[in-house]
Amino acid sequence: MLKNYVLSIVEDAIKKVDNNIDLSQFKLMAEKPKNQEFGDFSVNVSSLAKVFRKAPAQIAQDIISNIKPDNFEINSIQGFINFKFDLSYLLNQIVEILEKKGDYARNNQGEGLKVNLEYVSANPTGPFHIGHGRWAAMGSSLANLLKYSGYDVFQEFYINDAGSQIQKLGRSFYIRVLQESGFDVDFPADEEEQKNYYTGEFLIPAAKEYVAQNGKLTENKELNSEELKVYSDWARFKMLALQQELLKNFNVHFDKFYSELDLHKSGKVDMCFKMLKEKGELFEQDGAIWFRTTKYGDDQDRVLKKSDGSNTYLTADIAYHYDKFQRGFDKLINIWGADHHGYIPRMRAAIDALGYDSNNLEVLLGQLVNLVINNEQVRMGKRTKMITLDDLINDVGVDATRYWMIFRSIDTTLDFDVDLAKSKTDENPVFYVQYAHARACSILRNAVCENKDLQTGEIKPAYISQQELEEIFAKPDYNKLQVIAKDSDEKAINAQKTLILKLEDFKNLVYTAAQNRAPYMICKYLTELASCFHSFYAACRVMTDDKETGKARLAITKAVQIILETGLNLIGVSAPEKM
Repeated sequence: MLKNYVLSIVEDAIKKVDNNIDLSQFKLMAEKPKNQEFGDFSVNVSSLAKVFRKAPAQIAQDIISNIKPDNFEINSIQGFINFKFDLSYLLNQIVEILEKKGDYARNNQGEGLKVNLEYVSANPTGPFHIGHGRWAAMGSSLANLLKYSGYDVFQEFYINDAGSQIQKLGRSFYIRVLQESGFDVDFPADEEEQKNYYTGEFLIPAAKEYVAQNGKLTENKELNSEELKVYSDWARFKMLALQQELLKNFNVHFDKFYSELDLHKSGKVDMCFKMLKEKGELFEQDGAIWFRTTKYGDDQDRVLKKSDGSNTYLTADIAYHYDKFQRGFDKLINIWGADHHGYIPRMRAAIDALGYDSNNLEVLLGQLVNLVINNEQVRMGKRTKMITLDDLINDVGVDATRYWMIFRSIDTTLDFDVDLAKSKTDENPVFYVQYAHARACSILRNAVCENKDLQTGEIKPAYISQQELEEIFAKPDYNKLQVIAKDSDEKAINAQKTLILKLEDFKNLVYTAAQNRAPYMICKYLTELASCFHSFYAACRVMTDDKETGKARLAITKAVQIILETGLNLIGVSAPEKM
């Protein structure tokens, strides 16, 4: 990466000025200057003033005097050392992209670390809401990004199918089946009583299917526990199947759907409870069993078993996370809603108490999504008719939904503008990026096709043959690319240089995005790359009369197409060749 190259040059020069200096004490970084006229990269050495006992400007000059410019120009401004690379040198990046293709930015940051990435983990009690879509898009994109960066990622969905919400689902489903059987029944009118039901219409199709398979009910009666379980299980399986089908259509693929119910049946919950008790981590108070989480930094102790003998949600969650470590994962990454912030300390406490290192638990807290239609925010709730993730995807499409869900940092509230997401304008980021990819493909396609002169109607031969084009990409020749570095058109030179620098930055971007668990950085980068490419297209005629120049620009165009496709693949969005 050029940033590393620049930094190494500066650090070597600093050592020549003072070989005894410990550079690990200073956070020197190569960054892009805000003013591009200063250079392509800049290193601020002002922090060295305390050691050298000189003004930053003089320090920069001393360092520069120990640097021999080769393929770049160098200058300093107020403690900043600026590098400006020759276009001829930057063309190495085009060669590398054409050679490595989709692996150009692949790295080994993770060094094979085994990661369990858990996300979405919704109750199987209804359709996904819009927020689930954000976790799904974010989680699957993060998985792609981490895998590309050398992590061994296992994607997991925790099915919350063992709580009271399942009985609530069963009661709600039974009412819908009664209605489909012709009974004049409805949910309670009292708002407090309605909280014990899911009154949304999403269970109606399932009830119709149940009646079609099993026949209409002949009586309306109070259900015993076994009868309620039949309806609860039927609805649960149906809702889970619908969720899984939607995830598949949304380009989200889990390695395992882990059932909380199975966790209880396996005895793992009781086993963890027993382990904590034997370690002296539990105590009894007011008839309940408590976990001493304050011993591990929590702000208060937590109940694991209520006075009626039933477990709390925390009890199963502890067993679940313990089981992840038992399965051999080195790192656990969970994506939770921001309302789960207080849950993190108690989970860390459990991990430490059970003999594992809680530093290996990483929780990404995400803010919710505001759906905006016709410039108005839409209210959503499960007990009323709501716009579901399925509705949104059907209206906007998979690509636009995924891109918009990832476009902002997960720790900020997202305003999802439905009308803008559907638009085919430059203001819609996903359209803007996909159009750039389609334009690159069109240029490459047209280069090998006969074309018609719009003025004369004459059919002209292809610019180059398919074989010539493939040879450019299969065996990129750095020396032949040099022809564009000799261009006399300064605007064309700058557009090409800016574009190549943006392409080169993809390596650093991918590494940083994986390190920070931030797929949104990929979206931001792709938008910027698309902008650079559109500017390049406006400033540089690709299929120019000078065929060697044209071939070089076709090589740059192919590099853009490769990086755009790679970036879109990382976030699970398609890269169309035509639009």
